[in-house]
Formats: sequence, structure tokens, C-alpha cells
Amino acid sequence: MVSVMENFEEILMQEGSGEELNKLKSWLFRENVRLITAQKELEQIREQFEQEKEQFQDEIKSWNRKMSAERQRLKEDNAFFEKKMDILKDGFTQLDMDRRRLDKEWAKFEARKEVMEEPVYGLSRDVSAFFRGVRNPLALKKRYKDLIKIFHPDNVAGDKEIIQMINKEYENLKRDYDTGKWA
Repeated sequence: MVSVMENFEEILMQEGSGEELNKLKSWLFRENVRLITAQKELEQIREQFEQEKEQFQDEIKSWNRKMSAERQRLKEDNAFFEKKMDILKDGFTQLDMDRRRLDKEWAKFEARKEVMEEPVYGLSRDVSAFFRGVRNPLALKKRYKDLIKIFHPDNVAGDKEIIQMINKEYENLKRDYDTGKWA
């Protein structure tokens, strides 16, 4: 721009023709219009750039908020997972302890079973002890039902021989009560 102005001043200093002066004025006008237009275009581009910059910064802030929220959620999920894992570990530890205790009890049971003379879980053939303390027919019936629930062959502790003995003892006690022999 400076060189154009210097050229312009030199031309004005020289005694030039009016035609050259008109050409120069025309060129200067066109150049001025071009510069104003370029300046307006640059200003529009700068404004557009500023708008895009603000929009981009807003998007970055939004993504940062979302990422922060996701990190927080992930941290909470991780803490929750750790709590669940601790509960499971405690549960497995408890199960292992229960299994060991059960194995010891089973070993004791097997040892007692071998020592016992009768294979009927150490019970004597006399099941009258089951009905000890029964003083009326309602208590007799209740005790009988409870024993049936416990020793039914479908249960773990059930045994067919014991059920037969309980039934026989129940019938004897019931008959004794009906005949008045019960004291």
C-alpha cells in the first residue's frame, strides 16, 4: 500500500496528462472499493470464526460436563461393584467355613454310626421315649403327627423301620387311652 501511495505522489508531482490522472483516480477508486470489500469479507469471516469458536467452546464444555458425569457414574458403579464383590467373597468364605464345619460334623456322624450297635441312627427299638410326657389324646395325636413329619422315609432323617415302630406305639397308646388304662 505504501508503494502505491509513493507512486501516486510521484505521478502527481510530475506534470502528467489529465488522462493519466483519471486512470490513476479510476484505479485508486477500484482499489479502494476492492480493499473495502475485502475488509468487509474479512470482518464477516472473522465474525463467523468467532461464532464457530464460541459454539465449539460451548460444545467442549458440554462434552466435558458429560464426561465428568460419566466418570462420576463409572466411579459409583465401580464402588458398587467392589461392594458386591466383597459381599460375594464374604459369602464364599462363609460357604467354605460352613462346608468345613459340615464335613467335620459328617465325619463325626460317620464315626458314631460305625460305633453304634444298631443301624437305626442310634435309637433303641423302644420308641416309647418319643411319647414320654403325653397325658391326653390331643397331645398324643400332635406328637404322632410331629414324629411322622420328622421320620417319614421321604425326609433326610426318615427311616421305614422307625415309622413302623412309631405307628405301632401310637396304636398301642391310643388303644390304652380308649380302654382307660392310661394313667
